[in-house]
This record gives sequence, C-alpha cells and structure tokens, in this order.
Amino acid sequence: MEKLIITPKTKIFDLLEAYPQLEDVLIAAAPPFKKLRNPVLRKTVAKITSLSQAATIGGLKVEELINKLRNEVGQKTSDSIEVEHGNYITEKPNWFNESEVVETIDIRDMLNAGEQPVHEVLSAVKKLDNSKILKVIAPFIPAPLIDKSLSLDYKHWLDKKGEEEYWVFFKV
Repeated sequence: MEKLIITPKTKIFDLLEAYPQLEDVLIAAAPPFKKLRNPVLRKTVAKITSLSQAATIGGLKVEELINKLRNEVGQKTSDSIEVEHGNYITEKPNWFNESEVVETIDIRDMLNAGEQPVHEVLSAVKKLDNSKILKVIAPFIPAPLIDKSLSLDYKHWLDKKGEEEYWVFFKV
C-alpha cells in the first residue's frame, strides 16, 4: 500500500490513520494537540484540519512541523513549505467596534461534544448586517473556520485571550 506523503495540506485524521505513531510526536510538538486523544474531536476536527492549520493552532512553523513528522517516518524533508494562510489578522482592525458585536458563539462546548461549528458560525456571519460583528470564542485558533471565512471574503480579527481562549470577530 502506498504510504501517505506528509504535506501542509495533509489532514490530521489521515496522517494518524497512516502513521498512528505520530500522535505522540504531534502532542510533544505542541500541547494543544493533547486534544487529539479525545476520540470525538479526533473524528470531527481532525478530519478537516490540515497540518498547516494545525501548525497555526499549535503556534509552530509549518515547515518545522512537517519536517519533524517526515523525519519520524523516513520521508525526505523540505526546507521551504508553502503555507496555506499565513495571513490571520491579529492586530485590532479599523472596522472593529465593540458596540457592533451583536452575537457571541462559544464553540468550546460544541467541539467537546464532537460537533463541527463551521456551518453554524458561517450561517451566523451570513445573517449579519453590514456594520455588525459576530464574536466566536474558541479553545484554540480555529484555523479551518478562519480559512473558510477568508475564502468567502469575510473580515476577521483573531484576538488571543489566554492559552486556551481565543476570540475571533467576523464581519461581512
């Protein structure tokens, strides 16, 4: 059987199916990856999260994470790897106004229940009036959600509140 080639676009679920031994390597690379031990999260979030997004979540350089994983399984490493989206807005943007936040969705409970928050969040963003803002509270950088919002040309601002608390503001 052809073994999976590890790239920034590789989904975590596929990676761990092909190389179960890499779970410990991922967890050692970044503490937020401990959540991969939760079977529910593994079946949901891991299926849509790429290694590029995982590197962002874990605060790692994509190429370092990919090279570390490739080394473990004997694949050749690369010096430069294309990052999917290195353009998350972390500086408070001019369009942000606290009084325009009209709804807050805390996705922590949804994630712990194994639910995918992407559709609920995006449908809430779609319903926003022009100047209104949606606030999302997450336990880690919700890279798949931000990437999807970028593809839809929504504005966002990612504000780190603590080790396991991120606020993401979305605006149409």
